Amino acid sequence: MSQEENKDTEEKNSEDKDKSIPEDNLSITHHCVTIDGKEYKYTATTGTLVLKREVDKEGEKAKASIFFIAYTLDDVDDASERPITFSFNGGPGSSSVWLHLGVLGPRRVRPDEHGNPPQPPYELTNNEFSILDKTDLVFIDPVSTGFSRAVPGEEAKQFHGFQQDIESVGDFILLYLGRYQRWRSPKFLIGESYGTTRASGLSGYLQDRNGTYLNGIMLVSVVLNFQTISFSLGNELPYILFLPTYTATAFWHNKLTELDTKSKGSFERIMREVREFALGDYTLALMQGSNLSDRRRQTIVKKLAMYTGLSPEYIEKTDLRIKIFRFTKELLREEGKTVGRFDSRFTGIDRDTAGETYEYDPSSAVIQGAYTATLNDYVRGDLEFESDLPYEILSGRVHPWDYSSFQNSYVNVADTLRKAMTTNPSLKVYVANGYYDLATPFLATEYTFTHLGLDKSLQDNITMEYYAAGHMMYIDMDELEKMKNDMDAFLDATLAD
Repeated sequence: MSQEENKDTEEKNSEDKDKSIPEDNLSITHHCVTIDGKEYKYTATTGTLVLKREVDKEGEKAKASIFFIAYTLDDVDDASERPITFSFNGGPGSSSVWLHLGVLGPRRVRPDEHGNPPQPPYELTNNEFSILDKTDLVFIDPVSTGFSRAVPGEEAKQFHGFQQDIESVGDFILLYLGRYQRWRSPKFLIGESYGTTRASGLSGYLQDRNGTYLNGIMLVSVVLNFQTISFSLGNELPYILFLPTYTATAFWHNKLTELDTKSKGSFERIMREVREFALGDYTLALMQGSNLSDRRRQTIVKKLAMYTGLSPEYIEKTDLRIKIFRFTKELLREEGKTVGRFDSRFTGIDRDTAGETYEYDPSSAVIQGAYTATLNDYVRGDLEFESDLPYEILSGRVHPWDYSSFQNSYVNVADTLRKAMTTNPSLKVYVANGYYDLATPFLATEYTFTHLGLDKSLQDNITMEYYAAGHMMYIDMDELEKMKNDMDAFLDATLAD
């Protein structure tokens, strides 16, 4: 090979190598939003930042390209001191679209004329309930969701696990804080569903990693202790903790024929009664197992029938233990309908009524199309970000998810949150519960927080709110407005301390 040919080959190899090195890819656009009658101008930064890790003897090595959308308010005296909130959803495998276009961002999915989830074609509208007036917002898509991907040559599965996910999202937050000079800003996290698991894990990781202390965490539809929602053999907790949500569901569908549901304040009264029964007589009955007397058993069967709307005969067949998917199929079986898991107010229709579980979750099906279409159009249109990659709304690529750090035990980050709050007594927590949420039921959340082991001096750092809706309570316009007011109050109180 001649010197000239050798030089051409080296240049080509160098060019190929350069092409394989990912680069940040950003789009910056300018917009305005009207919140509470006032117009706010803001900048949207949309795109990817390359996440790098230190590698022995090799220095830094690119590992993943993380997609995010950030909204920062314009005309601010000192942007470095303005509050900033990092947001993500759960799954694992979900992008950040739900909190983004449902409640927090400056644009939201437009409902139909009755305030319900819309039918196609879909569109976005000004979000007068956005919290951008209170805090800048950064929506993060974990690796393999949204447009986030492992870089060429790196295996995606290295990010698909409990600890790996916390580290990659945490490292992105640290990268963003430095890149955009936000270290002095009051810092908040908000997560939904598995995102609450991630947020609680991050509260410890960020503190331990390099002393990054948070001002507040907002948890929407909470799961911190997976024992509370795992219907596994020998675990009685879910049967107890799901019961009040079964009752709320039966109340909504007019199946509580043995209870007075017409009097003023009946829903709140029934919720108090069923909580007391679930944590009292029902718990004691389950703990007795086969030692439960026939007389006592019949009393419990009658009460369960009264509070669930299911027949005593069916409850007997379940051995007093009603699994969630049996309930969603059984409650409206005679009408040929099922109820939703994420929001049990919604109903669906299966091919037949004989099955143990539903064919699909009607509460998920009713909203997914709107969020998928509007996000894809919005990112490539208003936000001017170009990519031929599919935007992974809900990615199945992350499975199997690695829970090896909890081998032979339930996933539980409650103590991580307790330790973070104890180490940083200024850390405040807002909790949003939906009464009709059968994915992360409200009594399971109450149980988790009453068993947190938090010192009494810190109990007031927790704000617990309830909404007459499901897992994504913000799809209901009345509850969206309430949620905005509750989050505003939480942010104001946290920042005032």
